[in-house]
Amino acid sequence: MKQLYILLFAMLGTTINAQNVTLDYYLPDDVTYDSNIPKPAEVIGHEVGEWHVTHDKLVYYLRQLASSSDRMTIQDIGKTFEGRPLLILTITSPKNHQNLDTIREQHVGLSEGNGTMDTSTMPIVVYQGFSIHGNEASGSNAALAYAYYLAAAQGPEIEQMLDDMVILLDPCLNPDGFQRFAYWANVNKSSNLNPDNNEREYHEVWPGGRTNHYWFDMNRDWLPVQLPESKARIATFHKWMPNIVTDHHEMGTNSTYFFQPGEPSRVNPLTPKINQELTREIGTYHAKALDKIGSLYYSEENFDDYYYGKGSTFPDVNGSIGILFEQASSRGHIQDSENGILTFPFTIRNQFTTAMSTIEAAKNMRTKILDYQQQFYRDMRSEAAKSRVKGIIFGDNKDASKTWHLAEILNQHKIQFHELASDVTLSGKTYKKGYGYIVPMNQKNPRLINTMFEKRTSFQDSLFYDVSAWTFPLAFNVDYANLNSLSNAGSEVTDFKAPTGRVSGQSQYAYLFEWHEYYTPKALNMILEKGLRAKTAKSPFTLEGKQYDYGTIMIPVQNQKLNSKELHTFLSKVAQESQVQFTAVSTGLTQGIDLGSNDFDPIKKQKVAVLVGDGVRSYDAGEIWHLFDIRYDIKITKIDTRYFDTVDLDKYTDLILPSGWGNKILDEKGAEKVKEWVKDGGTVIGFRNTAHWFKSCKLMKMEMKKDTLVAKDIPFDQKRDFTGAQVTGGAIFEAKIDRSHPINYGYKNDKLALFRNTNIYLEPEKNSYDNPIQYTSNPLLSGYISEENAELIKNSVPFKVARMEKGRVILFTDNTNFRAFWYGTNKLLMNAIFFGEMM
Repeated sequence: MKQLYILLFAMLGTTINAQNVTLDYYLPDDVTYDSNIPKPAEVIGHEVGEWHVTHDKLVYYLRQLASSSDRMTIQDIGKTFEGRPLLILTITSPKNHQNLDTIREQHVGLSEGNGTMDTSTMPIVVYQGFSIHGNEASGSNAALAYAYYLAAAQGPEIEQMLDDMVILLDPCLNPDGFQRFAYWANVNKSSNLNPDNNEREYHEVWPGGRTNHYWFDMNRDWLPVQLPESKARIATFHKWMPNIVTDHHEMGTNSTYFFQPGEPSRVNPLTPKINQELTREIGTYHAKALDKIGSLYYSEENFDDYYYGKGSTFPDVNGSIGILFEQASSRGHIQDSENGILTFPFTIRNQFTTAMSTIEAAKNMRTKILDYQQQFYRDMRSEAAKSRVKGIIFGDNKDASKTWHLAEILNQHKIQFHELASDVTLSGKTYKKGYGYIVPMNQKNPRLINTMFEKRTSFQDSLFYDVSAWTFPLAFNVDYANLNSLSNAGSEVTDFKAPTGRVSGQSQYAYLFEWHEYYTPKALNMILEKGLRAKTAKSPFTLEGKQYDYGTIMIPVQNQKLNSKELHTFLSKVAQESQVQFTAVSTGLTQGIDLGSNDFDPIKKQKVAVLVGDGVRSYDAGEIWHLFDIRYDIKITKIDTRYFDTVDLDKYTDLILPSGWGNKILDEKGAEKVKEWVKDGGTVIGFRNTAHWFKSCKLMKMEMKKDTLVAKDIPFDQKRDFTGAQVTGGAIFEAKIDRSHPINYGYKNDKLALFRNTNIYLEPEKNSYDNPIQYTSNPLLSGYISEENAELIKNSVPFKVARMEKGRVILFTDNTNFRAFWYGTNKLLMNAIFFGEMM
């Protein structure tokens, strides 16, 4: 299937026909259409592909369409961060609509029964999703024409197909990004369409429309399920358990069209081989359809099926068949390409064509695909019954909230889990009831559980399109272990509720809370925003029979702006909203440091800014924005690089520099501005490749380990594989930590799992106390790293802090906030914010 097919007619279109394309350009010409069904242009005011449809117009048309057709219902399944509706259209025959609940229940029974259901008359379920990357707009624009076809096409062929099929049409997977891009493309469109690649229309301003409101790539969130759009989508998936899931994307303008399967050597080993065989057979339908309209295409190259967090791979571990489509992007309305002039309507037609070929394949392969799904779950039950591992226990006996959020992922994926029957200690780790859970392996889909919990360090291939590791308990920094017995399992969790915080009583002296809980930064910020005094303990102590760790927060009762009763009432509110446990104490006399000791440092109210804009990676900046704004409810000011030089930094205590593109995040003037601000007492916190910028601007001294690898006996056609094998695209590594250092407050273990996707390796400092986080001598926990880089990372340090007169320069070489699900290292950034002056 790697063969390219010769054009049957030109891929290009002139400016004139790009502007004057009608609906007929997309639709099959041998079909009649119901005149009572409104065409897109009659509702939205322009032809499909004439303008980039905005999300509001797309929604308006689809609602009109659903109200006009007895084949179609429309449902709001959620809302985006910006309040836009997430829609699902359910499309099938009128007869099926009358019996839809029964059809769904019978279909889901394929994954839950004993594997003996008759599929000969059972409808197949196809989920078709478009434009999860908002600036890959041909997909959702194609959904306009495709939905019209499904509602309006007449004849026995489509009527029979709809009798045998339920289509779940997700017309826009990323409404916020899609709206942002449509605005850009439309406001820059000229009356005389201009294909010149230098035209502004084809160069979005930062951050572009690819991502959602908080600049997340949502096509990495199918497994972690951290975003509202993902939660709605995954609920629909598990409600229906579709047989085929398609995911329509775009790629570079000079490409052609890709459909799966991808690289054969880069398929996750948990995916059954027959899945790829069926994907390949479905691919023959795409090839035939694209041949018919003369479009170039390719398959089994470039893209892989490894990370289960993508829309085209997540179905593969769930007994479904995921299919990725990638169309060369016009990134506007018309653009020059290596293959001629690429028009927006042409890109839409290719997406429409493969949407049609998908349901053609589904119709003809219906029983084969249904039987595959049934056999998959029959095999899963057998696999679970034979497994030596009977369950997995996980938890953090100091942090109920973080543990709960990992369980929340399981809950969203319909994975069963149990409370602990009682506290238990395994391999030196204590699991506390209410702070841990047990996941039995003998349930519907043990492979889905395995992909969340397994560690893998050996691979068939050394190239990855995305991350090579995502082990959830490591990402959440919780203790976990495999179980050969479920004797410690309590009742199954059926009423899944978030942990609650409380204050133990009213005090006339002080309140304490340990820094271990995930939402302690939220609690501390609420206290400081109220104008209350708080201090943090630099040493452990014991008071009234309870041990308190490094970083414990103390709020004295006296000399506060609130009286003792008001303070108790306010802290009760803080505890409830932050899920943190506060302890009221009646004395300052302890075993260890007393509460009046100078080893309690005062904590100042922080005012934080983050650099955004050109030169900054929007993913990294968005993760930080989301962490502050959504998770911890802390205000953060986004300062754009465009006007950074005019900003008065003196009002900020901290400036965060996310990773950037290249080494010039700010120019020389900006670097000098940051340096002078730090000298006056500011704290600048940099991530990943800001290390190079810190070094070149002389903000921080550091020694970087260098790779001396030289290619020998590597032919030119293997150059890309050779260099690609040196990329650390996303793996997990073990570091030892000094828990007494403020950067590590709140961590109960002396080892920490860190995610990294860079090859920046720093030499440790001479003094051990200056290396509070240091990779071990054998740090790889899960994922791929080349042999050369595996040597470089040994005993290197991912964190450095340096004083510059009154201020601090802090560096993380790793991403502590990766994709919103790396809960386990979020607190490192919060520690740098609240405790930076102590470092």
